[in-house]
Amino acid sequence: MTTTTPPQGTWATPRELIAVITSRRSLRRTVTIALVVGTIFFAMNQLGVVLAGHATASDWLKVALTYLTPLCVSNLGVVSATRRSRT
Repeated sequence: MTTTTPPQGTWATPRELIAVITSRRSLRRTVTIALVVGTIFFAMNQLGVVLAGHATASDWLKVALTYLTPLCVSNLGVVSATRRSRT
C-alpha cells in the first residue's frame, strides 16, 4: 500500500482547512482583499457619518462588518478553490 502526499495548499480535512486558511500566502491575499474592498465600502457607506462625528456604536459595528464581509468572502474563495476529495 502506497501513501501519497497531498498537494501543498489543498485540504480535505478540517485540520488541513485551517492550515490552508491560516497560511501566510492565503492570509496575505484575503487580508489585502478585505482592506481594499472594505475601505471602498466604508468610504461609500459610513465615511460621512464618521467624519461628521455622528458615528454611534451601531455605525462602528457596521464598519467592522464592512471589513469582515470581504474577508469571509475571499476566504470562501480560497476554501472552494483548494478543496480536494477525501479518496
